[in-house]
Amino acid sequence: MTATQPHDSPDLDTHYSINDAHRAQFHDRGYIKLKDVLAPATIAYYGEEISRKVIELNTLHIPMEQRSTYQKAFLQVMNLWLKSEVVKQFVFSRKLAQIAANLLDVKGVRLYHDQALYKESGGGITPWHADQFYWPLSNPNTVTAWIPLQATPMNMGPLGFAVGSQKMEFGRDLEISDTSEQQIQDALAKANFALDDSPFDLGEVSYHLGWNYHRAGPNTSDKPRKVMTIIYIDQDMRVIEPRHNAHKSDLREWLPGLKPGDLAASPLNPVLYCA
Repeated sequence: MTATQPHDSPDLDTHYSINDAHRAQFHDRGYIKLKDVLAPATIAYYGEEISRKVIELNTLHIPMEQRSTYQKAFLQVMNLWLKSEVVKQFVFSRKLAQIAANLLDVKGVRLYHDQALYKESGGGITPWHADQFYWPLSNPNTVTAWIPLQATPMNMGPLGFAVGSQKMEFGRDLEISDTSEQQIQDALAKANFALDDSPFDLGEVSYHLGWNYHRAGPNTSDKPRKVMTIIYIDQDMRVIEPRHNAHKSDLREWLPGLKPGDLAASPLNPVLYCA
Protein backbone atom coordinates (compact mmCIF):
# COMPACT_ATOMS: atom_id res chain seq x y z
CA MET A 1 0.00 0.00 0.00
CA THR A 2 1.30 3.48 -0.82
CA ALA A 3 0.34 6.76 0.81
CA THR A 4 -1.76 7.71 -2.22
CA GLN A 5 -4.13 4.84 -1.52
CA PRO A 6 -6.90 5.05 1.08
CA HIS A 7 -6.05 3.70 4.51
CA ASP A 8 -8.89 1.89 6.24
CA SER A 9 -7.16 0.99 9.54
CA PRO A 10 -9.06 2.25 12.61
CA ASP A 11 -5.76 2.26 14.54
CA LEU A 12 -5.56 6.05 14.83
CA ASP A 13 -8.98 6.35 16.46
CA THR A 14 -9.17 3.36 18.80
CA HIS A 15 -9.02 3.87 22.56
CA TYR A 16 -5.73 3.33 24.40
CA SER A 17 -6.22 2.66 28.10
CA ILE A 18 -4.46 5.12 30.41
CA ASN A 19 -4.85 4.29 34.10
CA ASP A 20 -3.93 5.94 37.39
CA ALA A 21 -0.55 4.20 37.45
CA HIS A 22 0.30 5.64 34.03
CA ARG A 23 -0.69 9.14 35.16
CA ALA A 24 1.26 8.85 38.40
CA GLN A 25 4.38 7.72 36.56
CA PHE A 26 3.99 10.46 33.94
CA HIS A 27 3.67 13.27 36.48
CA ASP A 28 6.40 11.89 38.75
CA ARG A 29 8.97 11.22 36.02
CA GLY A 30 7.87 13.92 33.55
CA TYR A 31 7.49 11.44 30.71
CA ILE A 32 6.22 7.97 29.91
CA LYS A 33 7.02 5.43 27.19
CA LEU A 34 4.05 3.36 26.02
CA LYS A 35 4.37 0.12 24.09
CA ASP A 36 2.24 -0.90 21.08
CA VAL A 37 0.48 2.43 20.64
CA LEU A 38 0.49 2.12 16.84
CA ALA A 39 0.51 -0.95 14.63
CA PRO A 40 3.46 -1.52 12.28
CA ALA A 41 1.19 -1.19 9.24
CA THR A 42 -0.05 2.20 10.44
CA ILE A 43 3.49 3.45 10.99
CA ALA A 44 4.60 2.19 7.58
CA TYR A 45 1.67 3.82 5.78
CA TYR A 46 1.84 7.26 7.40
CA GLY A 47 5.62 7.17 7.70
CA GLU A 48 5.93 6.91 3.93
CA GLU A 49 3.97 10.13 3.43
CA ILE A 50 5.69 11.96 6.29
CA SER A 51 9.08 11.07 4.81
CA ARG A 52 7.98 12.16 1.35
CA LYS A 53 6.94 15.57 2.66
CA VAL A 54 10.12 15.98 4.73
CA ILE A 55 12.23 15.38 1.62
CA GLU A 56 10.05 17.78 -0.38
CA LEU A 57 9.95 20.59 2.19
CA ASN A 58 13.35 20.37 3.87
CA THR A 59 15.44 23.52 3.30
CA LEU A 60 18.67 22.42 5.04
CA HIS A 61 21.05 21.18 2.36
CA ILE A 62 24.52 22.25 3.51
CA PRO A 63 27.11 19.54 4.26
CA MET A 64 27.07 18.12 7.78
CA GLU A 65 30.54 19.46 8.61
CA GLN A 66 29.38 23.01 7.88
CA ARG A 67 26.35 22.88 10.17
CA SER A 68 25.88 24.20 13.69
CA THR A 69 25.23 21.78 16.56
CA TYR A 70 21.49 22.44 16.22
CA GLN A 71 21.55 21.91 12.44
CA LYS A 72 23.45 18.63 12.87
CA ALA A 73 20.80 17.37 15.29
CA PHE A 74 18.02 16.84 12.75
CA LEU A 75 16.13 17.99 9.71
CA GLN A 76 13.07 19.79 11.07
CA VAL A 77 9.84 20.37 9.15
CA MET A 78 6.82 21.77 10.99
CA ASN A 79 3.04 21.72 10.61
CA LEU A 80 3.05 19.02 7.98
CA TRP A 81 -0.68 18.62 8.61
CA LEU A 82 -1.19 21.75 6.51
CA LYS A 83 0.79 20.24 3.62
CA SER A 84 -0.79 16.80 3.27
CA GLU A 85 -4.24 15.38 3.92
CA VAL A 86 -2.64 12.03 4.72
CA VAL A 87 -0.37 13.56 7.36
CA LYS A 88 -3.36 15.49 8.70
CA GLN A 89 -5.11 12.15 9.37
CA PHE A 90 -2.12 11.12 11.46
CA VAL A 91 -1.73 14.40 13.37
CA PHE A 92 -5.47 14.52 14.08
CA SER A 93 -5.44 10.97 15.50
CA ARG A 94 -8.05 10.72 18.24
CA LYS A 95 -6.07 7.96 19.94
CA LEU A 96 -2.84 9.95 20.21
CA ALA A 97 -4.71 13.02 21.47
CA GLN A 98 -6.78 10.96 23.92
CA ILE A 99 -3.58 9.61 25.47
CA ALA A 100 -2.25 13.17 25.84
CA ALA A 101 -5.43 14.41 27.53
CA ASN A 102 -5.64 11.38 29.83
CA LEU A 103 -1.99 11.72 30.90
CA LEU A 104 -2.38 15.45 31.57
CA ASP A 105 -5.68 14.68 33.32
CA VAL A 106 -7.50 17.42 31.43
CA LYS A 107 -10.84 17.29 29.63
CA GLY A 108 -9.41 17.99 26.19
CA VAL A 109 -6.34 19.01 24.23
CA ARG A 110 -5.59 21.27 21.31
CA LEU A 111 -2.86 21.01 18.73
CA TYR A 112 0.03 23.43 19.27
CA HIS A 113 1.93 22.23 16.22
CA ASP A 114 3.52 19.14 14.73
CA GLN A 115 7.10 18.69 13.61
CA ALA A 116 9.03 15.96 11.86
CA LEU A 117 12.53 15.45 13.27
CA TYR A 118 14.76 13.40 10.99
CA LYS A 119 18.27 12.75 12.37
CA GLU A 120 20.34 11.84 9.33
CA SER A 121 23.00 9.16 9.33
CA GLY A 122 26.01 10.90 10.86
CA GLY A 123 23.78 13.46 12.57
CA GLY A 124 24.95 14.80 15.90
CA ILE A 125 23.48 15.10 19.37
CA THR A 126 20.26 16.89 20.22
CA PRO A 127 21.37 19.10 23.15
CA TRP A 128 19.64 19.14 26.51
CA HIS A 129 16.61 21.43 26.51
CA ALA A 130 13.03 21.88 27.69
CA ASP A 131 10.46 22.53 24.97
CA GLN A 132 8.29 24.94 26.92
CA PHE A 133 11.04 27.57 26.92
CA TYR A 134 9.71 28.45 23.46
CA TRP A 135 6.01 28.54 24.20
CA PRO A 136 4.11 31.70 25.35
CA LEU A 137 1.59 29.62 27.27
CA SER A 138 -0.08 30.18 30.64
CA ASN A 139 0.41 26.84 32.40
CA PRO A 140 2.46 23.61 32.24
CA ASN A 141 -0.36 21.42 30.88
CA THR A 142 1.59 20.70 27.70
CA VAL A 143 2.87 17.41 26.33
CA THR A 144 4.82 16.26 23.28
CA ALA A 145 4.24 12.87 21.68
CA TRP A 146 7.53 11.53 20.21
CA ILE A 147 6.63 8.93 17.60
CA PRO A 148 9.50 6.99 15.99
CA LEU A 149 8.71 5.75 12.50
CA GLN A 150 11.04 2.77 12.94
CA ALA A 151 12.47 0.80 15.83
CA THR A 152 15.11 3.10 17.35
CA PRO A 153 18.14 1.36 18.87
CA MET A 154 20.88 3.17 20.76
CA ASN A 155 23.01 3.83 17.69
CA MET A 156 20.19 5.86 16.10
CA GLY A 157 19.95 8.33 18.99
CA PRO A 158 16.69 7.59 20.83
CA LEU A 159 15.20 10.39 22.89
CA GLY A 160 16.53 10.41 26.45
CA PHE A 161 14.84 11.95 29.49
CA ALA A 162 16.16 13.29 32.78
CA VAL A 163 13.84 11.49 35.18
CA GLY A 164 11.77 13.97 37.21
CA SER A 165 13.58 16.99 35.79
CA GLN A 166 10.38 18.94 35.10
CA LYS A 167 10.68 19.90 38.78
CA MET A 168 14.03 21.66 38.18
CA GLU A 169 13.86 25.44 37.75
CA PHE A 170 17.40 25.91 36.44
CA GLY A 171 17.74 26.23 32.68
CA ARG A 172 14.24 27.40 31.89
CA ASP A 173 15.74 30.50 30.25
CA LEU A 174 18.00 28.51 27.90
CA GLU A 175 17.18 27.76 24.28
CA ILE A 176 18.60 24.62 22.69
CA SER A 177 22.32 25.13 22.02
CA ASP A 178 25.83 24.10 23.03
CA THR A 179 25.28 26.26 26.11
CA SER A 180 22.10 24.44 27.11
CA GLU A 181 23.85 21.09 26.61
CA GLN A 182 26.69 21.92 28.99
CA GLN A 183 24.88 24.00 31.62
CA ILE A 184 21.83 21.74 31.90
CA GLN A 185 23.99 18.61 31.90
CA ASP A 186 26.00 20.04 34.80
CA ALA A 187 22.85 21.03 36.72
CA LEU A 188 21.20 17.64 36.19
CA ALA A 189 24.33 15.81 37.34
CA LYS A 190 24.63 18.01 40.43
CA ALA A 191 20.99 17.29 41.31
CA ASN A 192 21.41 13.54 40.62
CA PHE A 193 18.68 13.23 38.00
CA ALA A 194 18.87 9.83 36.33
CA LEU A 195 18.95 9.52 32.52
CA ASP A 196 16.59 7.18 30.66
CA ASP A 197 17.77 6.93 27.06
CA SER A 198 16.63 3.38 26.39
CA PRO A 199 15.79 2.23 22.82
CA PHE A 200 12.29 2.44 21.33
CA ASP A 201 10.51 -0.59 19.91
CA LEU A 202 8.45 -0.23 16.76
CA GLY A 203 5.04 1.11 17.81
CA GLU A 204 6.34 2.55 21.07
CA VAL A 205 5.54 6.23 21.69
CA SER A 206 6.77 8.56 24.42
CA TYR A 207 4.96 11.52 25.93
CA HIS A 208 6.90 14.18 27.85
CA LEU A 209 5.89 17.30 29.72
CA GLY A 210 6.91 20.66 28.32
CA TRP A 211 9.33 21.32 31.18
CA ASN A 212 10.96 17.90 31.21
CA TYR A 213 14.61 18.08 30.14
CA HIS A 214 15.56 15.73 27.34
CA ARG A 215 18.26 15.13 24.73
CA ALA A 216 19.28 12.55 22.12
CA GLY A 217 22.58 11.00 21.14
CA PRO A 218 24.08 11.00 17.63
CA ASN A 219 22.89 8.76 14.84
CA THR A 220 25.85 6.50 14.11
CA SER A 221 23.77 4.06 12.06
CA ASP A 222 23.65 4.04 8.25
CA LYS A 223 19.96 4.99 8.18
CA PRO A 224 18.04 8.16 9.12
CA ARG A 225 16.24 8.21 12.46
CA LYS A 226 12.74 9.22 11.39
CA VAL A 227 10.46 10.72 14.05
CA MET A 228 7.14 12.57 13.98
CA THR A 229 6.17 14.69 16.96
CA ILE A 230 2.86 16.25 17.96
CA ILE A 231 2.61 18.92 20.66
CA TYR A 232 -0.65 19.08 22.63
CA ILE A 233 -1.86 21.76 25.02
CA ASP A 234 -4.75 21.91 27.47
CA GLN A 235 -7.84 23.02 25.54
CA ASP A 236 -8.27 25.84 28.10
CA MET A 237 -4.71 27.16 27.69
CA ARG A 238 -4.24 30.92 27.50
CA VAL A 239 -1.61 33.05 25.77
CA ILE A 240 0.80 35.01 27.97
CA GLU A 241 2.79 38.18 27.36
CA PRO A 242 5.96 37.13 25.51
CA ARG A 243 9.01 37.20 27.78
CA HIS A 244 11.73 36.83 25.12
CA ASN A 245 12.22 36.64 21.38
CA ALA A 246 11.45 32.92 21.15
CA HIS A 247 8.03 33.58 22.72
CA LYS A 248 7.40 36.37 20.23
CA SER A 249 8.35 34.12 17.31
CA ASP A 250 6.12 31.28 18.49
CA LEU A 251 3.21 33.64 19.06
CA ARG A 252 3.43 34.82 15.46
CA GLU A 253 4.01 31.37 13.98
CA TRP A 254 1.77 28.97 15.93
CA LEU A 255 -0.84 31.28 17.51
CA PRO A 256 -1.45 33.80 14.71
CA GLY A 257 -3.74 36.69 15.48
CA LEU A 258 -3.83 36.03 19.22
CA LYS A 259 -2.77 38.34 22.04
CA PRO A 260 -1.94 37.87 25.73
CA GLY A 261 -4.96 36.65 27.67
CA ASP A 262 -6.64 35.04 24.67
CA LEU A 263 -7.58 31.39 24.61
CA ALA A 264 -4.83 29.60 22.65
CA ALA A 265 -7.31 28.79 19.91
CA SER A 266 -6.23 30.19 16.56
CA PRO A 267 -7.28 28.31 13.41
CA LEU A 268 -3.97 26.41 13.76
CA ASN A 269 -4.95 25.07 17.20
CA PRO A 270 -8.02 22.86 16.81
CA VAL A 271 -9.28 20.68 19.65
CA LEU A 272 -8.15 17.15 18.79
CA TYR A 273 -9.79 15.36 21.72
CA CYS A 274 -12.45 16.31 24.26
CA ALA A 275 -13.99 13.82 26.66
